[in-house]
Amino acid sequence: QVQLEESGGGWVQDGGSLRLSCVASGRAISTFRMGWFRQARGKEREFVASIEWSGRRTYYAESVEGRFTISRNNANNTVYLQMNSLKPEDTAVYYCAQDGRPYGLANSRVPFAYYGQGTQVTVSS
Repeated sequence: QVQLEESGGGWVQDGGSLRLSCVASGRAISTFRMGWFRQARGKEREFVASIEWSGRRTYYAESVEGRFTISRNNANNTVYLQMNSLKPEDTAVYYCAQDGRPYGLANSRVPFAYYGQGTQVTVSS
């Protein structure tokens, strides 16, 4: 059974940085596309970033392009989201996600199959 556990969330001031981590268990991530999503209070969950199985290609939502960086360490079964220049509108619960099928491209429109429980990120102005 695939389990994803996020960590690294917290409170930060406008312009600050945070690094989120997601450790996967139950299945190695090495051949699977991984992603990050977020959900602000009262809004639908939205895509943030994804990285293909090899790590060579990434894909970002326009709202975070140039500020956030997704990366992965397949040996440690871990995915990261480095968030810089944070804004109050980035406040949300952030979720890690794993593809259900192997070798997915970073910009694939196929829905992710598994999600973690989320970690709260709060950016104050």
